[in-house]
This record gives sequence, C-alpha cells and structure tokens, in this order.
Amino acid sequence: MKVCIVGGGVMGEAILGAALADGVLSPDAVTVVEKLPARRGQLASVYGVAVTETYDAMTSADLVLLSVKPQEVSTVHGRLAASAVLVSIMAGATIASLQDAFDHRAVVRVMPNTPAAVKAGMSAWTATPEVTTEQRAFVARLLGATGKELYFEDEKKLDAVTAVSGSGPAYVFLFVEALVEGAVAAGLPRAAAEELVLQTVLGSAQYALQSGKSAADLRAQVTSPAGTTAAGLLALENRAFRAALIECVKAAHQRAVELGKA
Repeated sequence: MKVCIVGGGVMGEAILGAALADGVLSPDAVTVVEKLPARRGQLASVYGVAVTETYDAMTSADLVLLSVKPQEVSTVHGRLAASAVLVSIMAGATIASLQDAFDHRAVVRVMPNTPAAVKAGMSAWTATPEVTTEQRAFVARLLGATGKELYFEDEKKLDAVTAVSGSGPAYVFLFVEALVEGAVAAGLPRAAAEELVLQTVLGSAQYALQSGKSAADLRAQVTSPAGTTAAGLLALENRAFRAALIECVKAAHQRAVELGKA
C-alpha cells in the first residue's frame, strides 16, 4: 500500500517510525510531504523514505495520513484517488469538515496521543461507511504499531476521548510535577525524586493493566487504616482532588465539542 504522510511533525514521525519498525510500512512505499527543508532531509536520512514539499504524492497514494495542525488544513491542496482513504489525526477536525475540504467520502478520524512517540500511545478512531474492511484492518495495524487502538462507531465519542487520552498526558505530567515538588519539599534530591515518581507512575499503570482489578480496589489494597497512604489521600480529598480531575475532563470535553463546531 502506497502511503502519503502530509506533515512530518512529532505525531507524523511517531506513526511513521513505529509502522516502519513493525513492518506495517516499507520505506519505498512512503512519501512524506513536509514544507521545512531541514525536516525533509532529516526524515529522508533517518527513515529512507521519499520526501517532497508538494502535494502531488497525495494523488497516487492508497492512504493519505493528514498530520498537520488544524489551522493549516486549508493550505493542503492535494486531491486523493477515488479508491484511497484519508486518515486524519487532527484534533477537532470532524469527518464532515474533512469530506468537504477534500471532496472525498472515505475518511478515518483518529485521536492519538503523544506517548505514540515511544510506542506507548492510545489511539481512538472511527471511519465512514465508505472505508472498506481491508482499509480498516490496515488502519488498525498502522495505529497499533504506536501502542493500542480502539474503534468507536459514534464519532461524537472522540470528543470525550480527546478530553481523556488526547489531553491526558498533560494532566499526568502536571501530576508528576506536583509529586516531584512534594518529594523535594520532603527532603529528597530532585533527580532522585523524578526517578522515584516516574517509575511509580509507570509501574502503577502497568500493574493496573495486568491485575484485572479496578482502580478503586487497587487504591484500597495499598491503603492501610491510619497509615501514611491514608493520610496523603485524605489531604487530596480535602483539596477536592477527585472533583478537580472530573471538572478537568468535562472542561476539555466541552472545548473539544466547541472546536468541532468552529
């Protein structure tokens, strides 16, 4: 399958690199459209793919991956082959807007996240009825190379996904920042605090995934009556930590809905 990646930024490169490493794509079947000369040279050197600054490669591609910023989509003027599928990873860009912009019906909308850069991403996606079974299977493999993928029939669910896993890494990074500052305030060297916090977050997520237990059960398992964990959790509850996170996701969801209507 011939693939054209429009936009060689962080997410475009993450998908390219992971797909090449997993054998989902071969370098000779990929063309990257990138406006920055230095970036084109880097991508060609590292991955051995064809690079160009024009959109001509879109016409002959079986799959076009649109990996530009939403505000830049109006600058993309290429046309797709009738049998091709357009895959967009742009936040807030609805299927209807993409169909109108490119006069093309076979569209896949994806909400990935930045851990895709280390093959630990979470990508949620949906597709129009015009996307064939074979194309859907290929998209699932392509996204699976960067981590996990999850399909939704209802496009509206992607707004909630954006608020949770799309924006979620930023919430986690803020949590990490705060834990590190707390550890430093408690007397630990910053380098040690960062290592302790990051490994704890990583290990907790892996444990939760493998245990098959709910987060509530795992939290209770760690919390001894009148112990240190209980004291820390009480302080969080007194500061409305749980409610703040719920409101955080609700606010991000509302903004995602607004962007989709813009």
